[in-house]
Parts: sequence; structure tokens; C-alpha cells
Amino acid sequence: MFWKAILVPVLLIVSLPARAVLQIEITQSGEGGLPIAVVPFSWEGKGKPPQVVSDIVSSDLARSGKFTVLDNRKFISRPTSDRDVVFKDWRMIKAEALVIGTVRQAGENQYQVEYRLYDVFKQAQLAGYRYTVTAELLRLAAHQVSDVIYAKLMGESGAFATRIAYITKKEIQPGRAEYRLQIADSDGYGPVTAVTSREPLMSPAWSPDGNQIAYVSFEGKRSMVYIQEVATGKRERIAQFQGINSAPAWSPDGRRLALTLSKDGSPDIYIRDVATGRLERVTTHGAIDTEPAWSPDGRYLVFTSDRAGGPQIYQMDLERRELKRLTFEGDYNARASYSVDGKRLTLVTRERGRYHVGVLNLDGLSLQILTDSQLDESPSFAPNGRMVLYATELHGRGVLASVSSDGRVRQTFRFDQGDVREPAWSPYNQQLRYKE
Repeated sequence: MFWKAILVPVLLIVSLPARAVLQIEITQSGEGGLPIAVVPFSWEGKGKPPQVVSDIVSSDLARSGKFTVLDNRKFISRPTSDRDVVFKDWRMIKAEALVIGTVRQAGENQYQVEYRLYDVFKQAQLAGYRYTVTAELLRLAAHQVSDVIYAKLMGESGAFATRIAYITKKEIQPGRAEYRLQIADSDGYGPVTAVTSREPLMSPAWSPDGNQIAYVSFEGKRSMVYIQEVATGKRERIAQFQGINSAPAWSPDGRRLALTLSKDGSPDIYIRDVATGRLERVTTHGAIDTEPAWSPDGRYLVFTSDRAGGPQIYQMDLERRELKRLTFEGDYNARASYSVDGKRLTLVTRERGRYHVGVLNLDGLSLQILTDSQLDESPSFAPNGRMVLYATELHGRGVLASVSSDGRVRQTFRFDQGDVREPAWSPYNQQLRYKE
């Protein structure tokens, strides 16, 4: 069966693309992934296609850690339609799944992306779609192809057609820097600038529908928390109290923000009603309580506190107002956030003076360290919980990196200039859904 689908366009931010060159380096690849053959898509049009869709799909699947993408130089044939597929050819190279497709020019700035996914051993088509998009949306179309393939073969949602937000810092002259809040594809390509400031920007946090971002800005020479619409750039300042205003985190229903305020003394966790502005104080300890994050069901908040002498992760039951310490390994655990199923936390942990990304299993509180670099920070789960995005340092510069949640696959995103920090992976956006 072959479906027709409309790729629903989503306007991001009215801004010029950032002039940065991105290099992706896979520093550790997993073994034993499902062998898949992605045949280079045929091109029907003038000149070269604006994007090589099949290359994007191959890259997506490879970095997921769930697939072994076979070398297309070893393909016996290169089919572009159903009638050209000879399944024994693909069994000979041990492919278990096969992807073929075509990109054709359909008009002025209009392109059709058509593809099919097959189970090689069952000799059956698993999926087939056709999208008509503009050149600007070809990468998004490719990511959605990857999402369908991932879902059909893995039985769970992919997260390729999502976005990441992060902060860049570039020195413009000695002693002066420019900060930007940027948004890009999940693989780091196509960045656009949401905010530019000569003062630090920090802690971007996506709303559950992906349409807004909360962040901290020091543009008034002190910390303030803003909420900004992704599509229009319209923003609202929602916390400007004396002292610290920081670490915003959206509730799963999008109606509340948890944040850290010191307006009443020591830094504590507060909850702000987004519609009314009403504040509710959650913690009242003399220690530093910061970096709140919500559980997927909205019942719990985890946060970092030094109330036991060093930074550790605590969990507050918002219904019963019961507090529980979650981390005991090591003298430093911070910046925790939940996986989509609520069963794990990703966090930063210190071991022998080095800061690593780890995953804490909440059933038994066992901690698995995923990275081995020296200064990792700000981990953020992909919306399907299978990858963790984080910031690290490479040759004295801040870069982004990602690791699969089992630690098998790692990659680094390097930009040609400036430092990159504080990444946040977006949720699924309902505007990016298929229509049959």
C-alpha cells in the first residue's frame, strides 16, 4: 500500500540563518544494529538537488545507534521503484531492511520526495509516502522519512524531525562577547538565531508543544527569565525579582513553570502559573536549591541541592510534599532531567575530578556513566529517550555532543567559531505530523 502525505510546514523564527559551518564526527559507533540498505535516491530535475535526502536519512539512522547502515558502494543494484527490487540481491549483502526513493522537481521551488521501506526477508513493503515540499523543508522531509523508518522497524517513535536549542558565545573584541540563543535541526544543521545579546544567555527550556522557549537573560545586567514564542519572536519577561531568577522548567501540561528564585532569601524552587503569574514556593531550605525538572506525569520535581554538603539530586512529591534524596554515588550530581517514560534521569556526575553524563535508573537508583570526557554538562534527553544531548569541551572550546542512552554511540557537533553551551532537545511538535 502506498500513502500520500502532506508535510505540514512550521515557521520557526523570523531570522537569518547563522553563518556557522557544522562538522559531525561519530567518535564511537555501536555494533550489532539492524542492517539496513539506503539506496541513494534518484534525482529528476535540473542541476543538483538542494539536499541529498538519502544521505540525511542514512546519517540519522546511523547516529541513532539502532542501525548498521550498509556501504552503498557494495550494492549490487540501485532500484528506484517497486518493480526494480530483487530481494535476493539484498539478502546476499545481509540487509534486513531496504529503503529506495526518488526526489523530483515538481515546479518552481517545489519538490516531491517519494520513498518505500521494505522488509527484505518477508519481501514486503512496510511503508511508503510521498511529500511535496519547498527547498527549505527538504531536510525536514528527510528527517520525517527517518522517523517513519525508525518507528516501523523499532516499534517506537523516532526523534529526527525535532529541534535543539543551545547558547553560543563568540568573542567580538577583547573583553566583549556576543551571545546567541539558537535553534537547529536535531542533527545541528540549519541554525537560526532567536535572541542576540551582549550579556550572557542561559538555560533554554522548551514548552511541551515546542512553540515557546523559556530562558535566562542578563541583558539588564542581572538575571531575568523570559518566555519567547518560537514562530514570531514575541517575548515576555516573567521573573525579574531582586537576586537570582534562573533555571526555568515547563510542566508537562505547559501551564506552569518551575524556576529558582532568591527573592525571599536563599535560592529556592518556585512554581509560577503561566496564565496568572501566581507564585508557589516549593522548597524553604537555607541551602541552594536549583535546576528543577518535572516528571512526565507532573507529580514530581527533581532538583539540585547542596543541603547535604555537596550538590545532589532530590525529588519532591508535589502532592504529598515529601522529599527524597536520589543520588548517593560520588560527591557531585547535578542538572537532572527525566526520560519520557519517567523511569530514568540523565544528570552530570563527577568522578575523579572529571564531569560526565550519566543515567540514573529510578528503579534501584543504579547509575550508569555514559561519557568519558573531562567537562560534560547540561544533558538533555531526546523526546523518545534514546539519545542524550550535552555540552562538552574539545581543544579548549565548547561543543555539543550526543550519546545513545546505552552509551554505545557517541558523536560530536563542532561549529567553526565560538563556544556552544546549554543544549536543550525539543519535544515533539504537533504541527510536524503526517496527514494521509
